[in-house]
Amino acid sequence: MLLPKKVKHRKWQSARRKPERMLSQLETRGTTLSFGSFGLKALEYARITSNQIESARKAMSRAIKKTGKIWIRIFPDRPYTAKAPEVPMGKGKGDPEGYCFEVYPGRVLFEIDGIPSEIAIECLHRAGDKLPVRTKIVKRD
Repeated sequence: MLLPKKVKHRKWQSARRKPERMLSQLETRGTTLSFGSFGLKALEYARITSNQIESARKAMSRAIKKTGKIWIRIFPDRPYTAKAPEVPMGKGKGDPEGYCFEVYPGRVLFEIDGIPSEIAIECLHRAGDKLPVRTKIVKRD
């Protein structure tokens, strides 16, 4: 699983934004293919946890079978917290549960290269099924 080696702040504040505003906000960085010939691009806002990224990576690596190369273009550096089950309200925020990455529409999540286009598209479909965000497959022109 991906997680930062060291963090400056153990807990981050919750981003209190209007959902309709988050959907209209587009990503400005990481929107084009930089490394591979095929990529998986997010179409909506979501928080992707490190477990989900690892699950998508495993699905892709099983499908390409020792050929090709995979690039993960996102890194989960935002901590999220959770309180224990059946704990009353109040008494603080809760302990860090894991790390996630906030994805906005237009961000390229994964890239792949070195395999035929049919296999690459199948790999990216499998990875997209593991993520909590609608995705589309893009290719280099």
